Amino acid sequence: MRLPDLTTRQMYNLSFGFFGVQIAYALQSANISRIFATLGADPHSLSYFWILPPLMGMIVQPLVGTWSDKTWCKWGRRKPYLYLGAIVAILVMVLLPNSGSLNLSVKAAMSFGLVMLMLLDTSINMAMQPFKMMVGDVVNEEQKAEAYSIQSLLCNAGSLVGFLFPYIFTWIGISNVAPEGMIPDSVIYSFYVGAAILILCVLFTGFNVKEMAPEEYAKYHPAPAKTEQKSEGFVRLLVKAPAAFWQIGLVQFFCWFAFLYMWNYTTGGVAENVWNTTDTASADYQAAGNWTGVLFAVQAVGSILWAMVLPKFKQMKTAYSVSLLLGGLGFVLTYFVHDQYLMFVPFMLIGCGWAAMLSMPFALLTNALSGSNSMGAYLGLFNCTICLPQIIAALMGGVIIKLVGGTQIMMLVVAGICLVLGAAAVYVIKDKKN
Repeated sequence: MRLPDLTTRQMYNLSFGFFGVQIAYALQSANISRIFATLGADPHSLSYFWILPPLMGMIVQPLVGTWSDKTWCKWGRRKPYLYLGAIVAILVMVLLPNSGSLNLSVKAAMSFGLVMLMLLDTSINMAMQPFKMMVGDVVNEEQKAEAYSIQSLLCNAGSLVGFLFPYIFTWIGISNVAPEGMIPDSVIYSFYVGAAILILCVLFTGFNVKEMAPEEYAKYHPAPAKTEQKSEGFVRLLVKAPAAFWQIGLVQFFCWFAFLYMWNYTTGGVAENVWNTTDTASADYQAAGNWTGVLFAVQAVGSILWAMVLPKFKQMKTAYSVSLLLGGLGFVLTYFVHDQYLMFVPFMLIGCGWAAMLSMPFALLTNALSGSNSMGAYLGLFNCTICLPQIIAALMGGVIIKLVGGTQIMMLVVAGICLVLGAAAVYVIKDKKN
């Protein structure tokens, strides 16, 4: 039986909470390196703080997917995980930016910050996954493209808001400097306001979306025949995975390796190249931290604009490869730019690569998995091709930064080279039709 059509408003209600979750994720992406550098982390060990977020994503997302498939209660099927993730995220968003204000030693403050980061990323992943799954549960095949487009729009809008918060708060007069080892109020208030928006958005979706009861769900999603119901472990699924799963995974490796370094080293790189400082307690360094949020917002705008261009390509792989090449060019250009406003150009180009990374891998993979009864499990496992490269990049960051001369801006050049390699690897992918 076909799922009924939803109105545009219903599809917005379904994903509105994603706006708040993405604000939290943007605040984490743009400010974690800044927070730990301000607490006293050495640039050569900065990447190690980024091991936890992808590690938690690799563990949490497949588990939430598997558990929520079997959860039926009065609060819904996916929403209990959404609520739990949001509550934990809000508590951590209040505590994390205060790591330097608790009269702890530098080592203790960074340890506290690490625990908070682990909890924040775990909770964000737990809150994010249900939105993707609810679309799969209640939206029919004809409307899924529109529903995911709305989710993508809200995702980018949330990113813009989260990235700009510290800059906006500084602009209205909130202090962007603090005593050594403490986080500026502009960052602390950004996390507070982000937490408030997150809970409001999640509650909005919670109150306006009613999940199906088991009987109703069974009408629209009939179970496969008993011979096909046999549960398969993750290892067996990986052994049976189509070749495209691994080929796309190779491209993903280069892409997410690159973007981990963008999140990790942009603040330090911009401080070096534009403000000519490495002093994390200086006003110039904190100004560079704010500007990183602006640059990430520019990247999000570039991603939105380029997403409108992608459908005009006749071949999906061509669109994917060209996008990654443009993103790689953007990363390399950052080395040559010493003006804060000219930095908009490379980050617009980086947005082209990001737009393709958000859509092309999943389009190619779902095409390859068409007809599979394990689509959800494979998509959960595919999240490892996002998380594992980031873990490897984080572990290698200290070694690579030494090899390239110890400057953080060179790490963005390394990111550019990785995206170029990813663009070449696109042509390894074999379409299902081939």
